[in-house]
Amino acid sequence: MSKFADVTLSFLGSGVMAEAMISGILNEDLMGPAQMIASDPREERGQELAKRYGVRATTDNREAAKAAEIVVFSVKPQVLPSVLGEVQGAIKPEGLIISIVAGARIGVIAESLGHAAIVRVMPNTPAQIGEGMSVWTATSAVSDEQRLQAQSILRALGEEVCLDDEDYLDMATALSGTGPAYVFLFMEAMIDAGVHLGFSRRIAQQLVLQTIRGSVDFARQSVAHTAELRNMVTSPGGTSAEALYQLEKGGFRTVLSRAIWAAYQKSKYLGELSGE
Repeated sequence: MSKFADVTLSFLGSGVMAEAMISGILNEDLMGPAQMIASDPREERGQELAKRYGVRATTDNREAAKAAEIVVFSVKPQVLPSVLGEVQGAIKPEGLIISIVAGARIGVIAESLGHAAIVRVMPNTPAQIGEGMSVWTATSAVSDEQRLQAQSILRALGEEVCLDDEDYLDMATALSGTGPAYVFLFMEAMIDAGVHLGFSRRIAQQLVLQTIRGSVDFARQSVAHTAELRNMVTSPGGTSAEALYQLEKGGFRTVLSRAIWAAYQKSKYLGELSGE
């Protein structure tokens, strides 16, 4: 029997990540569209999702929460306190809460709702195409069956890693959650450099995107350390050696490390604010 038989899943907040989860769940045939409810304050957004995916739509968070065995909190962090107030007492005692709200700590949600079975997730934007990286943790009140349900949902978005300490989610926020922004900036800089060299922007973009895609695929298939892979394309006195020298001279590693550390500190700070 399917682990989602007779399960209703409600999304409180129906933005981009909620839509990515709806799409992934349907693509993996985990449950049917009638088993999912998309709640959003904008009626037109619910209608859009209902038309596109066949899910049920509502503007009433409380009703959506009451109807579901799994409730996904997918609102913006600044909206979470009011949504928690709306649904107090509405979550089924045996229900599972999944939160993808950035910076929202499990303790805050548990205390606000008086509910212990909570999974907190840090996804990232490539989940929209089924290539996401989700890092998650679960409270001890989450049953084995609920853990499998959460894992199946996250695998529909790409890869997932479960860790036993919530503090790792702040680290994941800085590395994989924010990571696409670093990659996109790096890509943008490479494309701009290609245009500066004389390529059209279209050709420069094609060269950069395929180079990065191919490099990632090559690294995933190789057993070699990334430093070894870099050395494979770095001939003594060659163009790669000259380019890498300039990157190191400019503090590339240090700047990137500082950026990731700053994102980590910011994530911790936002988590502290959510608990105030």
